[in-house]
Amino acid sequence: MACAEIFLGSTLEQFSISLKAVLLIPLALLGLYFVWVLFKSLTRLAKHERVWPPSWKESVTGFVTNFFDALGIGSFAPTTAIFRAWRLVPDEIIPGTLNVGHTLPAVISAFIFIELVPVASGTLLPMIIAAVLGAWLGAGVVAGLSRYRVRFGMGMALIVAAGIMLMTQLKLIPGGGEALGLSSFRLAIAVAGNFILGALMTLGIGLYAPCMIIISLLGMNPLAAFPIMMGSCAFLMPVGSVRFVRKERYHPRAAIGLFLGGIPALLIAALIVKSLPIGAVRWLVIVVVLYTSMTLLRAARLEREQSQVGQVAN
Repeated sequence: MACAEIFLGSTLEQFSISLKAVLLIPLALLGLYFVWVLFKSLTRLAKHERVWPPSWKESVTGFVTNFFDALGIGSFAPTTAIFRAWRLVPDEIIPGTLNVGHTLPAVISAFIFIELVPVASGTLLPMIIAAVLGAWLGAGVVAGLSRYRVRFGMGMALIVAAGIMLMTQLKLIPGGGEALGLSSFRLAIAVAGNFILGALMTLGIGLYAPCMIIISLLGMNPLAAFPIMMGSCAFLMPVGSVRFVRKERYHPRAAIGLFLGGIPALLIAALIVKSLPIGAVRWLVIVVVLYTSMTLLRAARLEREQSQVGQVAN
């Protein structure tokens, strides 16, 4: 019996290691491919505009948002709010800048959390694949949207994000169970949900909080959400970001600032700080995100009214 238990334990450990290799090796290759595509784009853009160095505001934005991102708050909504408050990036290219600038920190986060937090492979892999497919389809659509549609879409997305954060703060979301994996119809729901979240990420609504809600509602341990959501973002963001880069629908200096500030921040948060009492920070983020969503929707409405007036004049 003891020999059988030792053999089974050894077999499971080897399977776990092989699963991580299945995930992390292609993730590393995907990250390198993204870096290569981004480098070629920056080299091309540098011939007719300044792409280096990023401003201190752009780098600080990357540091702050990725620090709290690694602790579970998410980075897209706060980054959007800061971009608009400091007028760092035109509204129509904020979605592309978010995806391009936060890609490398997301890849590094995935390496950390997939290694540290256990989750069933039969749940992790399908959810990651679904998110990647959603992002690939979503990025192609968002990259071709007008400024009005981008503003309106981001405004509505931020309202949804703020609502999810508010429900989390008020503890209206179930705390989840103890399971580390899903099966049957629960797995199908989770996969479908992650596909939709992957598509929405390209518009600027973060995947973290909604993914954790889905996992909790389906009875999984909320901690299992970390490798799922980090892995999903790490795989889908290079896929979606490559499309934004190729269409040049991003702000080069802001994107560089995000990952230059973000990489050290997430390492500090994930490996040293690990957790904080972030309730008060989340309340602040909710207020700022709601204000930003209102300004985006107002700007979209004004632009539409001006467009209609111009059409009538013609």
